[in-house]
This record gives sequence, C-alpha cells and structure tokens, in this order.
Amino acid sequence: MLGFKRLGLLAALVLVGIAPAAAAQAAAQPSQQDTQYLQAIHQVNLFEISKGEMAGQKAQDQGVKNLGQQIGTDHTQLDETVQQVANQLGVELSNEPTADQQDAMDQMNNASGEEFDQLWVTSNLTGHVQAIQATQTEISQGSDSSVIELAQTALPTLQTHYDELVELANQLGVPVPQSSGTGTPSPGMTTPGPGATTESPAPGSTTESPAPGGGTETPAPGMS
Repeated sequence: MLGFKRLGLLAALVLVGIAPAAAAQAAAQPSQQDTQYLQAIHQVNLFEISKGEMAGQKAQDQGVKNLGQQIGTDHTQLDETVQQVANQLGVELSNEPTADQQDAMDQMNNASGEEFDQLWVTSNLTGHVQAIQATQTEISQGSDSSVIELAQTALPTLQTHYDELVELANQLGVPVPQSSGTGTPSPGMTTPGPGATTESPAPGSTTESPAPGGGTETPAPGMS
C-alpha cells in the first residue's frame, strides 16, 4: 500500500514538473509574424545573393557590377544571422526560389547588355522596397526580441541599398518602379519591366509601417 502511495506522489511530482516545461515550450514558439518574416527575408537574401553573382558575370555597366557585388556581400552576412535566429526558434527556411523569383532570374539569364542592366536594377529596386516594408512591419508588429533586433539591424542596410539603386537607376535612365499597395507585400512578387513609368518615393519617406495590433502580417514567401 505504501508503494502505491509513493508511486502516486512520484507521478504527481512528474506532472508538476512537466506542466511548466510544456508552458515554457509553448511560450517559446515564434509568432506567425516572426516566422513569416524570417522566411521572407531569407528568400530575399538568397535572391539578392544570386542576382549579385549574376551582375558580376553579365552586367555591362561597371556600376551595376560593383553594386551587385556589395549587395550580394551584405545579404550573405545578413542571411547568416537570419539562419542563426531561425535555428534558435525552430523556424524552417526554404532554399528554393519562389516562382516569381525564378521568373525574374530566367528573364535576366536571357538578357544581355543594357537590357540586363535595366532588368537587374528594376528587380532590385522592387525587391528592396518590399523588403523594407516587410522589415518595418516586423519592427512594429513582431513579438520575439531576437527577430525584432534582426529587423532593426537589417533596415539601415536595406535602405542604403535602395538609395544606391535609385541613384544608379537615375544614371542609367531606368524608371523607379512603384511599390504595390500598403502593408507588407511578399518579397517574391513579380518585378515590373524596365519600361514602367511610375515612380515611388523612398520607402523611408511616405511608406509607414502599420501600428502594432493593426492586423497586417507578413505573408509567406512566394505569395503574390
């Protein structure tokens, strides 16, 4: 009889120990916003790294070559941090391009000379507008401090890239594409062609991230 009492006491102690551990594990799960931001910015990084390598091989303009190399280096460093944070939070990252990213890569692969330079600059402008908007949304609506800190670190780099791309676009006569909508578009959205005539203000000027609790979340990579 005493043995049964001891077993019951042991079971109760085990359950008492399990409950807080389960609660702590549940609390450690990243939010949908944090998860989708990590996945989206990882896709952006892979895309920009690939385009940077392509610029070094195919660009006609030396400015495109130089900026492509710099952007590729910066996004390689950024993605190292993204992967570290994602591993810590148990977020799975895809190493495959989205359908829109693959389409853009195919277009650039099939282009050469001035046409390639225009496509490359346009694609990078659009991608950085979307990445900046996604990052601003994470800063305002994210939950996990490590993901928010990552976004805060990434934002100045993304803004610098955008400013340099606008300057390069002006030099090459490439129209600055208009960002689509408000909130946080997916980084994998289709890039408009270099013949677009609309312009967008710098992402840091008139595009504001939604207020916390506004309900706008970062869509999963590849949505359009």
